[in-house]
Amino acid sequence: QVQLVESGGGLVQPGGSLRLSCAASGPFLDYYHIGWFRQAPGKEREGVSCISSRGRELYYADSVKGRFTISRDNAKNTVFLQMNDLKPEDTAVYYCAAGGSGACRPNEEVYWGQGTQVTVSS
Repeated sequence: QVQLVESGGGLVQPGGSLRLSCAASGPFLDYYHIGWFRQAPGKEREGVSCISSRGRELYYADSVKGRFTISRDNAKNTVFLQMNDLKPEDTAVYYCAAGGSGACRPNEEVYWGQGTQVTVSS
C-alpha cells in the first residue's frame, strides 16, 4: 500500500511562490508515475503536473506552464512542486497521487494524499 503525505501549502500573495512536497512510503515507489492535482471549490479535480517514474517525462497543464516545476528525489521518496508567480486562480486544494499511466488524468490515479490548501490572495 502506497501512502502519500503532502505539505507546503499556505496563504501567499499574488506573484509569490510556494513549494509543495509529497512524501511517499510503500513498496516499489520507483516504478510509479506521481502527479499533482488540484480541486477548487465548485470545480472538477484537474491534473496540474505529473512526472514519470524516473523523472524523464513531465506533464504540465497549460495554465501552469512556465510557472510551476515538478521534480522528484527517488532516494528520498519525495516529489516536489515549485510554484512561482502564483495567481488567485491557482487557489485550490492540491493533492499528490500515484499509480496512474502518467497521462495526468485524475480518474486513473490509484493512491491519493489528503491534500494541502493553497490560497493566493492579497
